[in-house]
Amino acid sequence: MATPVKDPLTGAETTGHVWDETLQEFNNPLPRWWLWTFYGTILFTITYWIMYPSWPIGSSYLKGMFNDITYKTDAGEEKSTHWNMRALLAHDMQNSEEALKQQEYLAKVGAASYEQIAQDADMSSFVRSYGVGMFGDNCAACHQAGGQGVVGQFPNLVDDDWLWGGDTTAMETTIRGGRLGYMPAYNTTFDTTQMNQVANYVLTLSGEAPVDAAAAAEGQKIFQGETGGCYMCHTKEGKGMHAQGSANLTDKVWTIANVSAAETPEAKLDAVKAVITKGVKRQMPVFGKEGRNLSDTEIKVLVAYLQQMSAGAGAK
Repeated sequence: MATPVKDPLTGAETTGHVWDETLQEFNNPLPRWWLWTFYGTILFTITYWIMYPSWPIGSSYLKGMFNDITYKTDAGEEKSTHWNMRALLAHDMQNSEEALKQQEYLAKVGAASYEQIAQDADMSSFVRSYGVGMFGDNCAACHQAGGQGVVGQFPNLVDDDWLWGGDTTAMETTIRGGRLGYMPAYNTTFDTTQMNQVANYVLTLSGEAPVDAAAAAEGQKIFQGETGGCYMCHTKEGKGMHAQGSANLTDKVWTIANVSAAETPEAKLDAVKAVITKGVKRQMPVFGKEGRNLSDTEIKVLVAYLQQMSAGAGAK
């Protein structure tokens, strides 16, 4: 057996390798605790690969040793699969103590009328807590977290000015089937003079002072006559129709033309002109069975939550 080579200065054992005549490599073994820790990580890794889903094998993969997990899909079908975090989360969300209590309250809300929900403190509290999550998941991307909407794009849901009707039946229909908001563009129907006249008249409907009173008088004739035909959707009084989703032009609530933010009468007139010129086309998605697949009870919770939002915002 060869005698270990030692450094003459420190007496430490070396590997015997020497570079540039004096540069030597010490033979310092790793600490035992470090080695055993390293071996332990290898053992842990192998155990993990066996017990949990891990390595691919052909067209499949190791599925682990835990029992299968059963849960219900979004369509209500019962599904059983090997243990995995996605299935475990779905199972826990459906079978945990909190989930079962939530399902109990959902069933209670689903069987109650809107009047009963509003009068029951527990159900109202549940609607607030459950509804805020549903609204955040399904509605807030367009209507904002507080339901204020975006002028020119998405309606405000807390001002109680509902284009398609604000009773519970109309709200359920809107959420379940979606809505197509449409107004034709009049850029080829009206010339510059007519556009100016109609826009001036529309301002007067909500109590705004027209830029040109004489033009507004002529605009009324166009609005209520066959040239413009605006009355067919907005009515001759300008109050709109829920059946058409046409805006009430007399209530000072501007959902498309941002008249409220305009600082001068001319800017307000331009805002109205822009809408008449370009028209409106916006689509609200379907949230019923053919769309986001919300259940009837979930839609009821959303409607009850929207009612609370409107009341909490001091709606008319």
